[in-house]
Amino acid sequence: MASKYQQLNLIEEITRNDGSKYYEISNVDQNGIAELAVDQGKIKRVRILQLNLARTKALQTYEKYINETYELETLLNEDNWKHPEWIEWEKPKGKILDAYHSILKANRIG
Repeated sequence: MASKYQQLNLIEEITRNDGSKYYEISNVDQNGIAELAVDQGKIKRVRILQLNLARTKALQTYEKYINETYELETLLNEDNWKHPEWIEWEKPKGKILDAYHSILKANRIG
C-alpha cells in the first residue's frame, strides 16, 4: 500500500552490493524497506546516521521532489513490497541536488 505523502526525517547510509556507499534522506517506513532489501540481498547494508531532521526549506524541497517522483510504500506486511529491485533515488542537478547537499551539510554528514 503506497502512502500519498511521507515526511522525511532521518539520514541513512546505504551500502550497495559492490561496497560503495551513499546517503539518503528518508524516514522510518523507507528505512524498513531498506532493511528488507538487505535481507533480500538487494543492498548490502543500511544504517541510520541522524534522526529528527529539522524541517528546513531544503528538506521540504527534497521531500516534495521525492514524494512527487517516487511511489513511497510502507511495510504493513513485507509481502506487499512490490519492487523486485532496490530503487536508488535520483538527485537531479540544480535545486534538488543543492537541497540534498544542504541537508547533509546541516547535519554534518558527508
